Amino acid sequence: MDAAGVSPEVFLAMGREVLALQPFSRLIGAELAALSPGRCELQVPIGESVKQQHGFVHGGVVSYAADNALTYAGGTALRVPVVTSEFKINYLRPAVGERLIARAEAVHAGRSQAVCRCDVFVVQGGEEKLCAVAQGTIAALPPKT
Repeated sequence: MDAAGVSPEVFLAMGREVLALQPFSRLIGAELAALSPGRCELQVPIGESVKQQHGFVHGGVVSYAADNALTYAGGTALRVPVVTSEFKINYLRPAVGERLIARAEAVHAGRSQAVCRCDVFVVQGGEEKLCAVAQGTIAALPPKT
């Protein structure tokens, strides 16, 4: 059991249920590969539909992967419903390959927000290459009234 009081498998299954509720995530085939409190690994298969005119993964898709992984990391650290308050991304190289992997972790979690960082890799021929780095602030949603 982890700090949430559920097994790692149940925790991951809960995260996958949330991902399945996101129409854009379904559209691009995003997959939640790993999830634990304050950590996330999100993967996106690379097909023609996520590329731009030069054959690279569109920056918006790379950004999506980072943003969603950051939000999962922050949300599981804070243990409440969250949204991204802000984030920044640096693109390091064009994403060319078979799959994107976004690995995020909470660096600091307070009562109402978490600061998280994320590395986005592209997998080509079985080798991971860092293609982007991101950092974001994840904010707790106010309680519903």
